[in-house]
Amino acid sequence: MGAVRSRGGAAARRRQAEHIDMSQIRPTPLQRRIGTYDLVDEATLAEFERQVDQLLETVGIEIRGDDVAIELFRQAGAKVDGARLRFEPGLVRQLCATAPSQFTQVARNRDRSVTIGGDQVVFSPAYGSPFVRDRAGGRRYGTMEDFKNFVKLAWQSRYLHHSGGTICEPVDIPVNKRHLDMVHAHITHSDKPFMGSVTTAERAADSIEMCRILFGKQFVDENCVILANINVNSPLVYDGEVTRVIRTYAAANQAVIALPFILGGAMGPVTMPGAIVQGLAEALVGVALTQLVRPGAPAIMGIFLSSMSLRSGAPTFGMPEPSLSYFVIGQMARRWKLPLRLGGSLTASKINDAQAAQESADSLFATILSGANFVLHAAGWMEGALVMDYEKFLIDEDHVGMMARMAAGLDLDSNGFAQDALEAVIPGGHFLDSAHTFANYKTAFFEPELSDAKSFEQWRDDGEVDIYERASRLLQKRLAREEMPPLDPAINREIKAFVEQRKAGMPDAWY
Repeated sequence: MGAVRSRGGAAARRRQAEHIDMSQIRPTPLQRRIGTYDLVDEATLAEFERQVDQLLETVGIEIRGDDVAIELFRQAGAKVDGARLRFEPGLVRQLCATAPSQFTQVARNRDRSVTIGGDQVVFSPAYGSPFVRDRAGGRRYGTMEDFKNFVKLAWQSRYLHHSGGTICEPVDIPVNKRHLDMVHAHITHSDKPFMGSVTTAERAADSIEMCRILFGKQFVDENCVILANINVNSPLVYDGEVTRVIRTYAAANQAVIALPFILGGAMGPVTMPGAIVQGLAEALVGVALTQLVRPGAPAIMGIFLSSMSLRSGAPTFGMPEPSLSYFVIGQMARRWKLPLRLGGSLTASKINDAQAAQESADSLFATILSGANFVLHAAGWMEGALVMDYEKFLIDEDHVGMMARMAAGLDLDSNGFAQDALEAVIPGGHFLDSAHTFANYKTAFFEPELSDAKSFEQWRDDGEVDIYERASRLLQKRLAREEMPPLDPAINREIKAFVEQRKAGMPDAWY
């Protein structure tokens, strides 16, 4: 148990907490007002498309262990040879055509619902780490208490629009039951949109059923209320359990992110164009399956490309080659009119150091310029996804706020051009006391919560505190807040009864 969870009792935490009305902390929906970066021209995009078609036609993709999915593709025109599926040029893209170019994921607090696609950008916490870390407690296995802490931090965030999914693995809960507690934590400790379980189709069905209790069965059938992030077994294999999860969510009209995770040189070609072709082919097949199950079901195309150290075999993050790939993938997503998931605040560093800052900043900046619509891993990612770091979560959150401000572009109205101020201040004067400055000083410039802009003397006299320590102090204040979003007690009782019934119906499984 880390010190994050052991300092004082509830009364002490309440005394330490800053008073804040959490109902007022609502991340502003981010509509991109700056352009995306197009790395390649139209002829090159057409060549990427041709290469994808050629790969799907000549090599194809295997679906191992799901005859239903194979039969759906057979009926749609795929050539089937056992588990291997091959597609005529253009067929998979044609199957994807019914996927909406953008959709809304409804939150239980409707004011926090998000639009995914088009020029919208949604930021979500990091996902899937078995370990957690904080400055006081160090690196350790994640627990359910850690999971709830991160859900609370995401709910409190001014810049994260989404509660995320498996923010960290709560290893103190049996593997076959922890999904129930995680979804319940998202429902009770946040009212932002969230993600469901993807480890088995049965657990996916449990996640959806809990949403039916929360939102109502008919509402869920007609609206997207939960996301599912699935990974391809690259290269070019869909495990049958994965395709069953896809079919479960799509049948319920819930969104699937079809995401290959390709480690260049290991799970895909070492050259980025080849890895992009493989990733696009794999992702398109996943999106196509959602549409075969239920045309019009929401789906997101995603590709996670990573470089690696070819001397040691270790994955690397925040490197220039994957960032370059983001731009092409973004162009292809816009070409095919599909919502896109990319990137995040990625690093291979073990601690909050200059490496973590540089790699995270470089990968997130490229993510924004690529045109990504859903940014998983926006906050907290450490040690190549092995660790969810408390302090880095808050440091990343500040950086996400900066990126959101940049993506919002310039205010080109009369107030932005400040003609009244320019005319009122005489040459050689100053703008400190102008009416325009007083009218805009609260919002004119982004103010990070953790950066220090004091003079050296002030910083020295205040104890020479670095950003890591400032984040640690802020963390204690955030976790001391005991506010929770209101939830109908009757609905919560019904969800808890469902969780308890499902848990009682199966023995604990720890692997």
